[in-house]
Amino acid sequence: MKKIMMLGGNYFQMTATKAAKDLGYHVISVDYLPDNPAHKIADEYYNVSTVDKDKVLELAQRLNIDGIVSYASDVSAPTAAYVAEKMGLPTNPYSSVMTLTHKNVFRQFLIDNGFNSPKSKGFTNIDDAFEYYKTIKHPAMVKPSDSNGSKGVTKVNDDSGFEEAYNKALSFSREKVVVVEEFLQRDGHQIAGDAFMLNGELVFAGFMSEHFDKLGNPFVPIGESFPSYLSAETKEKAWAEINRLMKLLNMQFGALNMDFIVDKNGDVYIIEIGPRNGGNLITDIIRNACDIDLAKCTVQAAVGDKIDVDFNAKQHTLVSSYVVHSLNDGKYVETSISHKIKDDIILFRDFCKKGECISAFDNAALGTGVMLIKHNSLEEMLERMDNMEKYINVILE
Repeated sequence: MKKIMMLGGNYFQMTATKAAKDLGYHVISVDYLPDNPAHKIADEYYNVSTVDKDKVLELAQRLNIDGIVSYASDVSAPTAAYVAEKMGLPTNPYSSVMTLTHKNVFRQFLIDNGFNSPKSKGFTNIDDAFEYYKTIKHPAMVKPSDSNGSKGVTKVNDDSGFEEAYNKALSFSREKVVVVEEFLQRDGHQIAGDAFMLNGELVFAGFMSEHFDKLGNPFVPIGESFPSYLSAETKEKAWAEINRLMKLLNMQFGALNMDFIVDKNGDVYIIEIGPRNGGNLITDIIRNACDIDLAKCTVQAAVGDKIDVDFNAKQHTLVSSYVVHSLNDGKYVETSISHKIKDDIILFRDFCKKGECISAFDNAALGTGVMLIKHNSLEEMLERMDNMEKYINVILE
């Protein structure tokens, strides 16, 4: 029985833990939160921070693992690559994973290699950051270099908001680097989703429309809908750009979580490519929509097992994910679901108990629950996802 180490055990990461168990692997779950749900279904759990590369390496060597996965997390992806390289396990290059998980380094890599990219630079000093901010077009984006889940991201419209935005971003950066960059105006929805590579080639790309709550933080995704409405020409262009980028980084296999926009001229701008599967149940969307299980592919690739999947399988169901959330602080009572959508809910996991104090949805960690929803048409799916306050509401005391 092969041993696989899973970095992280929250609800979204549990998808990979279940996949590994279904495949018959011995699962070792690791993070610093002992109550995370994935630990309960793993074979072993160890309380070690997933960003402590050397401690995770020491544990992995002692347990003689066959593979390691950072699922739905950029912050632990470098640890997985570092440990795998040191132990001679299947992995992509550690240096490339570091490039993909650090926004300032990644943006410069895009610029250096001729990809469409906004002007962007990383800073460790607020005065230098402000001087740069004054030289680029406004509004501008201010974000931590090395966080995920849209934590610490702010759109700055004028000089008066810069200091607060910088300090917020700084508070979410472990390496204390803040990125300042031009704001890109997209044409339509931002595009997200998961892709997969084998033998140095892109073999699958599940392009999805990404949705945000127009009444709340406009930079924290509330879900993805599959498929996107992109034209075949734009999909082909995006595929080519992502494949070229991965070849330049010598990425060989595994999942990619992608975010990009298309501007009014039809040009593709890659925002982020995470060297891992996405959160928000993205792999569950794809599995329910076309029977391609990227979570299983990820864990098989991590231990060097053969992947036998039809990546060209046709989609048979329109599916979206939705992160249930509140726009206000308060005590949780229940989640109200309209009869107009109730019968189309494939899965609903409520994270909160009645009377529990919850916070307004300001980053991906503050959702009160998650859903998978099926739809009858692309138009219905987009209308629901862009106006979910008509169908689902969190009730507070």
